[in-house]
Amino acid sequence: MVDDDDRVFKALADPSRRFLLDLLFARDGRTLTELESELEMTRFGVMKHLKVLEEANLVVTRRNGREKLHFLNAVPIRQIHDRWIDKYTSETAGALLKLKSRLEETE
Repeated sequence: MVDDDDRVFKALADPSRRFLLDLLFARDGRTLTELESELEMTRFGVMKHLKVLEEANLVVTRRNGREKLHFLNAVPIRQIHDRWIDKYTSETAGALLKLKSRLEETE
């Protein structure tokens, strides 16, 4: 069984899928046609990417009459942040990054 984190990481690994999430972040509730118009790929390609995002629970859909609207679900991204990223942005890691930047500036 694939872990939920694995699905999210897999979904976020592709630049086209990240772009779709950015589009939904900018304006939620878009149709497939709207999303497709922003990408240089076939409708089928966009549908495949949306399916991966839905399986990772990053996109949820809702029917509005004849239209199927896509919405961003940022909760899985936040869970990844809290579990995997936040602990590496501690004060110590921040201080090391500042030191690294200063050392690179002097080179």
